[in-house]
Amino acid sequence: MTDKEQMSLFDLTPSEVPLVELPHADVSEAAPTAKKTARSSKNNTPTPAVAVPVHEQFASLDKLREAACNCQKCPLAPTRTNVVVERGDRNAKILIIGEAPGEQEDLSGLPFVGKSGQLLDKILESVGFDTNKDIYVCNTVKCRPPNNRVPTEIETTTCKPYLLEQIRLVDPKIILLTGATSLKSILGEKLGITKVRGKWYEWEGRLVMPIFHPSYLLRNQSREQGSPKWLTWQDVKAIKAKYLEIIGTDSVVDDDEEF
Repeated sequence: MTDKEQMSLFDLTPSEVPLVELPHADVSEAAPTAKKTARSSKNNTPTPAVAVPVHEQFASLDKLREAACNCQKCPLAPTRTNVVVERGDRNAKILIIGEAPGEQEDLSGLPFVGKSGQLLDKILESVGFDTNKDIYVCNTVKCRPPNNRVPTEIETTTCKPYLLEQIRLVDPKIILLTGATSLKSILGEKLGITKVRGKWYEWEGRLVMPIFHPSYLLRNQSREQGSPKWLTWQDVKAIKAKYLEIIGTDSVVDDDEEF
């Protein structure tokens, strides 16, 4: 298969998935619903900052999921429908970190299941990854920010112990950071994603690469050389090559750049 044919496998307009067919996470215990209190127009006292939780180790990902699904530590808890913890293979060598759940994820309880998630799966499948076996997916924060806004610093900091424990328990060889929020959370990198995407970093003994968020690709559909989609195609080929190197496979990724 030529490079052009492979690249065409991930289309920037993924097929629509009706909401009724979205997969749902198997959560053993539902998160408690926080009681809403009436807002007083006379009370202008600023809301105190939420205390950053102490890093806690969990015996398993099941224990982590249980704790996350009952978490009330940050301002996102009262407005969520579901806590969005994980999907994919818990033994995967590649772990992908997104920003935060969107509407589809909040309804289903699983990360990356909307249009961006469908595109992410197509990108990975275009170089032969099995998204059920080779990949583990999670987010920087586990609850949907209202109106899909960017998570605040206190929200990402409060949720970070869960993320760090997911990394420890899955123990991946490669971590992919989709977008600026996960980039800042893990690497503390303040440069824009366009400046650092496609570069390998070493973090805590693991290989880390920032890549464009799939939602950005959905808004930029050009396939011309130097476009976000073209750059992502170069990145995903480099990721597959590194993965094959790690697992010791002789297979190679076609590096023909014509398409």
